[in-house]
Order: sequence, then C-alpha cells, then structure tokens
Amino acid sequence: MRTLRVADLEAKPGEKVSGFVHIIGAEFGIPVTLICGEKEGETVLISGGVHNAEYVGIQAAMQLADELDPKKIAGNIIVIRLMNRTGFEHRTMSLTYEDGKNLNRVFPGNPNGTLSDRIAYTVVTEFFPKADYYVDLHCGDGFEGLVSYVYCTGAAAPEVAAKSREMAEIAHVDYLVTSMYGTGGAYNYAGSMGIPSILLERGHSSRWCEDLVAEDVHDVKNILRHLRILRGKSHIHGKPPIEVSPVIYEDAPVSGCWYPAKQPGETFKEGEVLGRICDYFGRELFVYRAKMGGIILYQTISLCIMKDTPMVSYGTWDEDTQGKIEVGCEVCGNEKHKHGHHHHKSEEKHHKRHEHHKHHEDK
Repeated sequence: MRTLRVADLEAKPGEKVSGFVHIIGAEFGIPVTLICGEKEGETVLISGGVHNAEYVGIQAAMQLADELDPKKIAGNIIVIRLMNRTGFEHRTMSLTYEDGKNLNRVFPGNPNGTLSDRIAYTVVTEFFPKADYYVDLHCGDGFEGLVSYVYCTGAAAPEVAAKSREMAEIAHVDYLVTSMYGTGGAYNYAGSMGIPSILLERGHSSRWCEDLVAEDVHDVKNILRHLRILRGKSHIHGKPPIEVSPVIYEDAPVSGCWYPAKQPGETFKEGEVLGRICDYFGRELFVYRAKMGGIILYQTISLCIMKDTPMVSYGTWDEDTQGKIEVGCEVCGNEKHKHGHHHHKSEEKHHKRHEHHKHHEDK
C-alpha cells in the first residue's frame, strides 16, 4: 500500500498524521503534519518558522496543516509547522537559541555541526527527498519592515527555475525576486536539488494577524490547486507580481542608531539618501545613498543597527514596468501602487518586509 513516511511518522492514503520528527544529533523534535491524499499524485513540502519570530508564516503553516483535507488531496502534503523550535520557544528573533546562527544561512547543514547545522541537515535528508515542490513561509522579523513579495529559485536546472517562477507568479503579492543562490537558504538548496521552490514574504515586525495569515493560506492553497494536488480551480489575481531585478542587499558598515529615509514600498532615484547611521550623540557616522533608482523591498526599522547585519534591500525593474509603480505605498499612508495588490484591510494598517541576511538573499 502507498504510504507517506518521514522519519518515524507515517500516513496511509486518506490519513492525516501529526507528531514530532527528531532532529539528528539533538534531543528534541520539530512539529510536523503528514497529509496523505486518497488519490495518488505529487508531494508538496510547506514550512514555517525557518526564522522563528516570523509569525505570519508560522501560523499560516499550522493553519494549513489543520485545514487541508486528505479527501481533497491528490498526492501528499508535508507541513513543517515550526522548523526553528528552540528559537521560537526562547523568542530569539530569527536566530537559533543554542548557537546564535541564522538557520536560513546554513543549508545543506552538517550532522556534526551545531544545532542550526543539524536542523538543516535533518530537513535536507528527511524531507527534501520526499518533495516534488517546496513552499517556505516567512515574514518580517521584529526589526524588519517589508513589502509583500515572493522569491523563486533561479540557481537550478531551467525546468526547475521555470516551475518555481510559475508557482511564484500565482502568489497575490506585489513583487517577485529570482534568487541566484543555490545554498544557504532552505528553498535555495531545495532548488539546487531539483525541487521547484519559492519563499513567500508577508507581514513585518514580528506582528501577525488573522488577515495576513489568511492571505498566506489563500496563496498556498491556490498554488496547490494549480499543481493539481488540491481539488478545485486556482484563482488568478489579474496581473502577476512585478519582477524586481537587479536587487541590492546592503549591510550596515558600522553599529549605531539607524534612521531610514524611506518606507518599504517607496520608490526613489539614484543618489537619494535611503538612511543614516548616527552615534548616541547624534553625530553622523554613515549616510547611505541609493546606487540605482528603485523600490525598497525590506529594511531594518529598529533604532538599533549592528555592523554587518541587514540595513536595506532594494531593487529596480525594466522600463516597461515603470508605469505600473508610483512613489509611495498605501500601507504607509502614501499613494497606492498602480499594480493594485495593496488592498487588504490588514495591509492598510501594517507595512512590511523580509529576507534577513539573505546570503544575501533571503532574510
């Protein structure tokens, strides 16, 4: 009989099974749900909590695990409800509690490394071999503001990159970024293994609300329908996300007090000041000017900024796209994007971000 098995968890056709998958070389497990559809088909891996304080993605993963019905599934769905469990339980923002590492920088991991390395290694060896597709759910950490956007894998075989982009374009977000890194991040490494993968960014400042979670859930279910794993027809939201390329990821050259000059979603011209770093007496230590015109994808929004940590990320677009974007962002109380994705109640109250020290690529 066809079964879905990950480590010691096993689900038979028509079953949903939840439990903990042991982390290799550690003394705890991470919460996982297996959904084995009544009909045969492909397998999708969904994860939340790679960054443990990005609560929109975590709650969305848990809600998806609870809501998805094996009777409506052709294939299998594996949900890692919370990958960085100890970081979540110690509320360490997006670093693993035991070793202070960014889990989304260490894939494919190492069974003999520190805890972050072992978590990554467990995911790569126990979960990735089962997956035909991968959706990784993130949002902005406590110090991060961002606009909603999605990453797809570009450092992969052409057919894998094409399928990743196809999945990303279904997401009802503003912007799309193609990542050219093959290691470090979970979805990056999955792409290099031949698994079409995306990373969805929605929400900011470690805040979560039901509206934002519902948007994530809606997007993932839409992707599952498009892949013909979840019964039903996918809903197309008009125009796809605007592709932003190239993207610049800037780290702070010094520690100090950070004063951003723009908001996530705002556009600007080359040479404009995007932020300043000052000391405790208000003396200017550093001024950052845009190296090209573009739009803020995410940035640090906390007053504190530390040397060699993410400061601001921004990108540009081709000339044909410029007419679709206006300066400002509805979520910040300014003008709306012509692209029209900023329309949800939750987004009228909150602005956003994410990608953290993306290898420099994904938070």
